[in-house]
Amino acid sequence: MTSARKFRGTCYLIEGINSAASVLYFNYLYFYFRHQYGFGNKDNLLLAAFIGLIYTVASWQGGKVAARIGYFNALKVGFGIMAVGLLVGSQLHTVTGEIAAAGFTNMGMCLTWPTLEALISEGDAPAAAIGLYNVVWAAANALAYFLGGTLIEKLGYRSIFYAPFGLLLVQLLLVAMLEKIPVIAAPFEPGRPPPPPDPRRPSPARARSFQHMAWLANPFAYIAINTLFAVIPGIAAKFQLSPMLAGFACSLWCFARLGIFVLLWFWTGWHYRFRWLAGAFVLLILSFATILTTPNLALLLISQVLFGGAIGLMYYSSLYYSMDASDTKSEHGGIHEAIIGLGNCLGPAVGAGALLFLPRVPNAGAMAVSVLLVGGFGGLLAIWKKSQMRDGSAQEDRPGAPAQKNLASSSTGVK
Repeated sequence: MTSARKFRGTCYLIEGINSAASVLYFNYLYFYFRHQYGFGNKDNLLLAAFIGLIYTVASWQGGKVAARIGYFNALKVGFGIMAVGLLVGSQLHTVTGEIAAAGFTNMGMCLTWPTLEALISEGDAPAAAIGLYNVVWAAANALAYFLGGTLIEKLGYRSIFYAPFGLLLVQLLLVAMLEKIPVIAAPFEPGRPPPPPDPRRPSPARARSFQHMAWLANPFAYIAINTLFAVIPGIAAKFQLSPMLAGFACSLWCFARLGIFVLLWFWTGWHYRFRWLAGAFVLLILSFATILTTPNLALLLISQVLFGGAIGLMYYSSLYYSMDASDTKSEHGGIHEAIIGLGNCLGPAVGAGALLFLPRVPNAGAMAVSVLLVGGFGGLLAIWKKSQMRDGSAQEDRPGAPAQKNLASSSTGVK
């Protein structure tokens, strides 16, 4: 095995462990607060909004910090902060203290994801690197959420602190090993010729438009995701599911997302195709509303499959377009993560606000967030329309450009 391959493999291993540790703590934190402090949907949504707000600011700065202090130092500091936050949180027994510890842990995590994204995408074809990157974290994410409820039932709720803490110690050891791998200049096979350009990649201006559309779509995907995670304990209670059964049943969409990641990794026909991004957005809205309001368990499971597929395409698009249209990998990775944090904050905040001000309206939170998602889809259409108009104007300005009536059929770009 070459040093470059060993370096890459270690990066992916760290990424997978980080995904599992993050899920076991942050996603099951809502079950913990419901059990320990009697949090309902409104309280958990407010908690999710608070964590998302911290993530938005800290991850944006995290990408810049990683570029300034170096990737290895950023990982060590980030994992160290997370470990301290988990250890302190495990010893606290007050709502305020545990929320503060969660926020502190979250700040550490914000240093890790932009750095890992940059390490994995530097020196390799974005489509290949990002494809495997998505598959690795999504597989670990799905498996951790599937088994997290079982961990709680077998070892108790405090296991959501101790299990991730142990994984973080392993990650710190792996970073120390990573530093010793002799890779010069670029970690990903520097002698390999550069990959051919994506034949579907449009002009730089159009590529930037897709980057902006994906940056809009992804926070709305996470508006739905983080709202869902916060209310899954309530959904589990509605269907009388224990934490273990909730982990089994409510992780289905995570596996659906993983399947879509694998498909999109090998099939690139979706690159710079607007219809795929728009279709995923519509499917997201419909499946999200169904998951939160259906009284039927079978329909809950079916909707999760559709939800996971939509989330998969929207997330994959955001990360691919963000990295493909940029050269500063860690900073753009930080922007990508900050956009996720914005969605993590906004969705739960809107849901909690609806439950606070409309407590007697059935499914007020679900309806409010669904309306917010519809607004996001309108924004996506607006960016696309502006891009089309700009391209049309550019063609008119070219010598020998076709007549206006032929612009629709002759314009380049995405179908």
